[in-house]
Amino acid sequence: MMSREQLAVQQARKAFLTGRSKPLDYRVKQLKNLSRFIKERAADITNALRKDLYKSANSTQLFEILGLEGEINLAVSKLAEWAAPRPVNKNLLTISDDVFLQPEPLGVVLIIGAWNYPIAVTLQPLVGAIAAGNAVVVKPSEVSSHTASVMELMSLYLDSEMYQVVTGGVPETQELLKQRFDHIFYTGNSTVGKLVMEAASHHLTPVTLELGGKSPCYIDKNCDIRIACRRITWGKYLNCGQTCIAPDYILCESSIQDRVIDEIQKCIKEFYTIDPKTFEDYGRIINRRHFKRIMALLEGSTVAVGGDCDESECYIAPTVLRDVKPASKVMQEEIFGPILPIVTVNGLKEAIEFINDREKPLALYVFSSSKKVIKQMISETSSGALLANDCMVHFTLSDLPFGGVGYSGTGRYHGKYSFDQVSHLRSCLIKKLNMEAVNQMRYPPHTTEKLRWARVLLLKQINVTRWRQMAQVAVLAALAAFVVKRFLR
Repeated sequence: MMSREQLAVQQARKAFLTGRSKPLDYRVKQLKNLSRFIKERAADITNALRKDLYKSANSTQLFEILGLEGEINLAVSKLAEWAAPRPVNKNLLTISDDVFLQPEPLGVVLIIGAWNYPIAVTLQPLVGAIAAGNAVVVKPSEVSSHTASVMELMSLYLDSEMYQVVTGGVPETQELLKQRFDHIFYTGNSTVGKLVMEAASHHLTPVTLELGGKSPCYIDKNCDIRIACRRITWGKYLNCGQTCIAPDYILCESSIQDRVIDEIQKCIKEFYTIDPKTFEDYGRIINRRHFKRIMALLEGSTVAVGGDCDESECYIAPTVLRDVKPASKVMQEEIFGPILPIVTVNGLKEAIEFINDREKPLALYVFSSSKKVIKQMISETSSGALLANDCMVHFTLSDLPFGGVGYSGTGRYHGKYSFDQVSHLRSCLIKKLNMEAVNQMRYPPHTTEKLRWARVLLLKQINVTRWRQMAQVAVLAALAAFVVKRFLR
């Protein structure tokens, strides 16, 4: 007897093989239906996120829904352009041929969502998969269980055979990973990412892994520290620190550490009042297991700001740690909570060495008034993204691919990058059955003279969009005449 997971994958593949997801009007209709789901189920989504993460209605709109709506609108407006054949440069030998890349759907895509932004990080990849013409199996995170239940309602809006939602916990995910997919998209931590990649390897399935890690934030002493700390405070404590691209720790010189702490403390009070626990826009840790994990990270560190907690509510106050040692517990793993360690360094060179001694981060932040400092950070480090003088706003831009490098992930998405990530760019060349004389130089015998002319024809790249049709015909006619005269006389 088939499991629920096997049946879902089989149904999705059967639906895909009908070919009905290939026409663009079908894809547009499904994207618009997804938009309708978001609008009509707004109250359900808001209530679920309040229960899961204590998110306010406005926070849900700002950080879960707006970006998703933008992705859908962009895909609908650009789909014809994205799905169209893409011309490529030619050489002289193929100048009269049709040469292009044709995007085509991969097949059945598995999307394993995360719990910290369960709507945004699960459904944004779904937008790209629908736009590219794939069938999809969506596995929401069981940790944000209320939101996962709401996602099951998508079957009332989308083609329920083509787009399956499978809820459940670890056993259900493991069963799904035993099935054959054409692409797997996973958002989460690197430990599970390794398991996903290992499972995918059994079927040679390509993967997109959106992971995380410790995203460093360097504050140069020659910058507006007040503004830098406002932006860092926002980025760090948004969603109670449960953001994969949140600044994980600060690097700065010891001479400005006290100023940084003072400015962050002021911002916490301004943003979340003197009692963040009672403030509507300050969230909660997702569950007690994560609460205990985060609190354990404080061991051996000096609290400069905050530190208050309430396990019964999974509440941890916005917290800053001072004079943190690189070997301390809080520096050994991604924090994913509202704790901000400050590690002191002796300037930019030591900060770069500190960053490069660790795994490549998903995001790297640098605050400086010096273009030289910013350029040096760009040229001497590697990360999924680098932002100067702000935090996290790159996620809002569909024209910037979002993804990691090394331990912080592989692959990318957003906008056209999502479409391409779950598409096969098929190489196509269509030649006519004439002008055979031009081909004489590739047929045996392979003489020195044929080789010399082959170099001309094969190594000269032509941007055909700059050639007018008459010019192409003239070149071809002259070339054909030469070849006929040279090799067929």
